Amino acid sequence: MKIVVETERLLIRHYKEEDFPAFVEMNANEEVMHHFPNCLDEKESRELFDKINSRIEESGKCFWAAELKENNDFIGFIGLSEPNFEADFIPCTEIGWRLRRKYWGKGYATEGAKACLEVGWNDYGLDEILSFAVKGNLPSIHVMNKIGMQHVKNFMHPALEQWPEIQECVLYRLER
Repeated sequence: MKIVVETERLLIRHYKEEDFPAFVEMNANEEVMHHFPNCLDEKESRELFDKINSRIEESGKCFWAAELKENNDFIGFIGLSEPNFEADFIPCTEIGWRLRRKYWGKGYATEGAKACLEVGWNDYGLDEILSFAVKGNLPSIHVMNKIGMQHVKNFMHPALEQWPEIQECVLYRLER
């Protein structure tokens, strides 16, 4: 298991197959997936799990597994990725996170995201990192603000046209 970065409370690392049941549980949780088109079933979670692992194998970066050091529990994912939809800010590197519900409100997303920013600056030589979320996703927007990102604009996410209630997104940026 390759560790990408370590924080006071977290290991940000490559995935292990043992993470998969908790990954499925996270993606099936209605609260966790509230700002997405739908929850994922086990098959859809397997496809996403395999896709993330393929991207990590190819480029070294994607949304890495986040593990709580005190008990080795998989808490979700935090990391850097390269989105592949059409927009005026693509290509770019984004920072993102998704945590299991029981780990919300404890500062883990902020702690892990700050560490991943450092990986972006130091290991990948990035000059800017973006983040985006559905306009109503206030917890994610709060994390963006806490890690020093600035609001750039709102945009209509082209992959969410079928879901107008979540299509409007916010774009944030942080420069090195």
